[in-house]
Amino acid sequence: MREKNAQVSMEYVIIVGFILVIMIPLILIFYEHTSSTNDQVITSQVDKIAKKVVDSAESVYYLGEPSKTRIKVYMPTNVEDIIINDYEIVFKVKTRSGITDISQISSINISGSIAITPGIHYINIESKGGYVWVST
Repeated sequence: MREKNAQVSMEYVIIVGFILVIMIPLILIFYEHTSSTNDQVITSQVDKIAKKVVDSAESVYYLGEPSKTRIKVYMPTNVEDIIINDYEIVFKVKTRSGITDISQISSINISGSIAITPGIHYINIESKGGYVWVST
C-alpha cells in the first residue's frame, strides 16, 4: 500500500511540475505582450493629441488675431514633458524602452505650455497675430 501512495505522490509532483513548466513562460509572454500594447496605445494617443493641437493652431492662425478655440483631450499616463517651441510640438513619453519623442511639425509659430498630468484637459488655442498661444 505504501508503494501505491508513493507512486501517486510522485505522479502528482510530476504533473504539477509539468504544469508549472508550461504556465510560467505563458505568463511571461502575456506580460510582455500587454506591456508593449500599452506603450503602443499611449504613443498613439499622444500622437493624436499632437496632431489635434497643431491642426487647431493652424486653423486659428489663418482665421486671424481675435480667433480662439478650445479642444478637449485625454492626456495619458507616462507623458514626461511637452515642449512647444516655434514650429514644433514635442511630447516626451516614457516607455519600457526609454523616453520616446513624439513630435508634430507646424507651418506656423506656436508658443505656450500644456500640463502633463494624466486625465482630461481643455487646451486653449488663441491667435496672437504672428504666432499662436497654446495653454491649458
